[in-house]
Amino acid sequence: MPVIFRYKGYRFFFFSNEGNPLEPLHVHVRQGSALAKFWIQPEVGLAESYGMNSSELRELLQVVEQNQELIERKWYEYFGA
Repeated sequence: MPVIFRYKGYRFFFFSNEGNPLEPLHVHVRQGSALAKFWIQPEVGLAESYGMNSSELRELLQVVEQNQELIERKWYEYFGA
């Protein structure tokens, strides 16, 4: 489970095995038992969330948008896609 970065106690990561075939580029965000998944491509957006409120999700969406290039780079480095 490669961690890309951390922000205010949230861990931004992807799983080593993201499905077969590989799911489109996305990032998971976890803090404790709360979890969200954000699509990166074709555009940044919330895929699903559990245990997070709307203000958290808005803030996390902004963080994902601000770090989109880093997330994409780390994804491609890891999966070689």
